Amino acid sequence: MNAIKNLIRKELLLEWRQRYALNGILLQVLSSVFVVYLAVKQLNNPTWNGVFWVVMLFISINAIAKSFIGEGKGRNLYYHMLVQPQQLLLAKFIYNALLNIVLASLCLATFSLLMGNPIQSLGLYIAVTILGCLGFASTFTMLSAIASKAGNSNLLMPVLSLPIIIPLLLIVIKAAMRSMDGLDSSLIYKDLGILFAFNILVITLAYILFPAVWKE
Repeated sequence: MNAIKNLIRKELLLEWRQRYALNGILLQVLSSVFVVYLAVKQLNNPTWNGVFWVVMLFISINAIAKSFIGEGKGRNLYYHMLVQPQQLLLAKFIYNALLNIVLASLCLATFSLLMGNPIQSLGLYIAVTILGCLGFASTFTMLSAIASKAGNSNLLMPVLSLPIIIPLLLIVIKAAMRSMDGLDSSLIYKDLGILFAFNILVITLAYILFPAVWKE
């Protein structure tokens, strides 16, 4: 746990020193929502929900793709000497999940400010958003590690993520739509269970497979 805490602290310090990257991501959130507002000022509930998650998808890719792709070979060798691969993976995942939740909160607040808040069950919508952010973080963190070992990693990342992220995105959009409409919570709990199981599956597979990727 101490190694994971130190790695997360390192990520926070690097992010603070390279604030231009974080500022760029925050600017992307605000500009994306503002462009949608200028294009379509009034959105019905399904469109509001769909646009929100499409914006979150691209923001997550840009924010998390640099997890391993941005690391140099020298730094990776240094990590290899100090920590276990699972510790590095968990630290990256926890940091990316926290970053993704913060970005989702900012995006949701900006959407609500500019285009209104049609959500009927805000608590359930927030629960869906958190699980969706965890799913994005776990998927993109592992795929970033795989893509970093190949050439043209920036192009490979979206290609690898497409078959995995589309089923997750469909489940998240459906569950979020049900919470927006204020439907029976029992229907939403089933989707929340599926999202939770998906996250556990991806994290477990990443935990098992990452050491083999790391050795390369």
